[in-house]
Amino acid sequence: MSALTSAAATTRPGAVLADLLPAATATRARVRDTALVAGGAALTGIAAQIAVPVPGSPVPVTGQTFAALLVGAGLGARRGFLALALYAAAGMAGMPWFAEASAGVGMPTLGYVLGMMLAAVVVGSLARRGGDRGALRTAGTMAAGLAVVYAVGVPYLALSTGMSLGEAVAAGLVPFLIGDALKAALAMGALPTAWKLAGRKG
Repeated sequence: MSALTSAAATTRPGAVLADLLPAATATRARVRDTALVAGGAALTGIAAQIAVPVPGSPVPVTGQTFAALLVGAGLGARRGFLALALYAAAGMAGMPWFAEASAGVGMPTLGYVLGMMLAAVVVGSLARRGGDRGALRTAGTMAAGLAVVYAVGVPYLALSTGMSLGEAVAAGLVPFLIGDALKAALAMGALPTAWKLAGRKG
């Protein structure tokens, strides 16, 4: 089967963008998936270095959440989870690719990283149901993923810093809502466009 034929065949519901990459044999599929997982982890680590401190908050504005959600949508739940698990494990082991070149397990923002692992599963599952193929559906998919990140990250922030839950929400959620809306808008354009281009090539 040619690459174009494979792309055309896998644009059906139930596929994610990574499935458009051809893999003629099981061995090649494993190699492809390994490369995608490593690439997803690396993309998240690179995006995490785009960081802007937020006055009064230990949580900076970064590109890692956006990257993590794109990885989940593009790779699907299983590969997306593995990519974010690799990112988290390497960072906790000492690789300085968390936000602002940090690493380790003692950061109050580690909960957001753990939340991204779960968010990749949610976003990837929704993407397999067509949640990344239209602007409004993509917005809903990104919102669900962000909700998971905050559901883990904000309570972790409160527990690790001694903040009340209200203080953690004020410091670790509210300042990021506008930026998250912009990230969702970017995804609303990028993911459906990628599917349209894949369909034309097929």
